[in-house]
Amino acid sequence: MPWDKRIEPFLDRYPALRAIGNTPLVPVELFRDELPGVEVLAKMELCNPGGSLKDRPVLRMLLGALAEGRLEPGKVILDSSSGNAGIAYAMIGGIIGQPVEIVIPDNASAERKKRMRAHGARLVFTDALQGYDEALREVRRRYEADPARYFFCDQYGNEDNWRAHYETTAMEILEETGGRLTHLVAGVGTGGTVTGIGRRLKEHDPKIRVVVVIPDAFPGIEGLKPLGRPEDIVPAILDEGIIDERIHVTIDDAYAMCVRLARSGFFVGQSSGAYLTGVERVARRERRGRFVTLFNDLGERYFSTRLWD
Repeated sequence: MPWDKRIEPFLDRYPALRAIGNTPLVPVELFRDELPGVEVLAKMELCNPGGSLKDRPVLRMLLGALAEGRLEPGKVILDSSSGNAGIAYAMIGGIIGQPVEIVIPDNASAERKKRMRAHGARLVFTDALQGYDEALREVRRRYEADPARYFFCDQYGNEDNWRAHYETTAMEILEETGGRLTHLVAGVGTGGTVTGIGRRLKEHDPKIRVVVVIPDAFPGIEGLKPLGRPEDIVPAILDEGIIDERIHVTIDDAYAMCVRLARSGFFVGQSSGAYLTGVERVARRERRGRFVTLFNDLGERYFSTRLWD
């Protein structure tokens, strides 16, 4: 799948980055016997070199900034992350030779912290009890205190975030399904995934339903935002107009589904379990359809959490 033409020269300069994208779409047959009228397909985003979906938007945001001269040599790439985007920033920053600083809640899994540090990123922690939105507030405080030092990528407000999914993830899904699907089930982190994929799929067929899973505020589900309370920060790039349905999923729901998936051969993280929980609920209600979801990251990323206890 080709990327935006303005970033192609940088892919030629850093060919390792071409490993990002073109992930397989595979059948998930967990509900096949109970729901014979339902087909479930999962985009294996855990196959990206950074181990997650976040490689795509981070690649587009950073190379877009290089192409436009906004990311200058020596400037520190700064953003907040619950972990996966931080890994992508650290990995890609290492490849292109830019320092990286990530603001992250202190309850992020140890595996994510170690991976970011392995690539050379500096980590700044916020209190997990204050929610992920505190990381969003802290990253802005740091940038505003020293704007000359940082390139603030701002994945929550960066248009290149959703465009990465509009141009690559969604187009791959359409090619792999022949354009035949009834539902997209995903979640909201930055809003880039559901906005980019959802917009492109709705352009192809307005009847495709976009279903979003929503976690509790605490303990939450790593990578997903709670939405609906007055104090929740809604990502600037999130297009709420394309969302047809919201489904509440608890962390225990997500954990239970991850265990079921592991028994069937898919070793994925908790947001993937949450997505498939959403798929199951809609599928059991409707009894038919072709559902596409995403397996966002690897289960190994959560060994230090209670997910696999």
